[in-house]
Amino acid sequence: MPPIDLSIIALSESISQPGNYALILEDKEGKRRIPLVIGPTEAQAIAVAMEKMQPLRPFTHDLITNIMRQTGVRLKEVLISRFENDIFYADIVLLRDNGEAISMDARPSDAIALAVRFDCPLRATPDVVEASGYFVDDRTRDKKGSYAEYTLAELEELLTKIIKKEDYESAARIRDAIDRRRGMG
Repeated sequence: MPPIDLSIIALSESISQPGNYALILEDKEGKRRIPLVIGPTEAQAIAVAMEKMQPLRPFTHDLITNIMRQTGVRLKEVLISRFENDIFYADIVLLRDNGEAISMDARPSDAIALAVRFDCPLRATPDVVEASGYFVDDRTRDKKGSYAEYTLAELEELLTKIIKKEDYESAARIRDAIDRRRGMG
């Protein structure tokens, strides 16, 4: 089966692992979300590239990008290839000037930081998406009072599940619904 295209939909501080960050990827077709917990250095490298910021001096990922470009190597794609024991593994696929493809093992956070800089495809194997991806429960979307069918206890339980998955957009909507229910909002 062909790899599944992903996009970055969120990068925020991790609640479950303070000091780290949650990077949320989304399957472009099936809309499953894949949460990765990454370190602050990698989060900064990804954020700087996504925001098209120009640091005064190149960061490590910028240096690698510059070296690759100046030596005629480009990044073809990033593939999150495995998910084992709650650890993600990735490969970067490089192309030389002569068209030769080279695949190299990389930490997903580093590979994604490079993918953003090269604006290349970010993909995952179907096995990775199946093992680590989740669908956002349609009832977590705040549409026309859809929370009305939940008890307060059910909302709190749903909030706990969504926070564990580090889907902070949905968590904020659920928290707001709980606050409204309690008369705080």
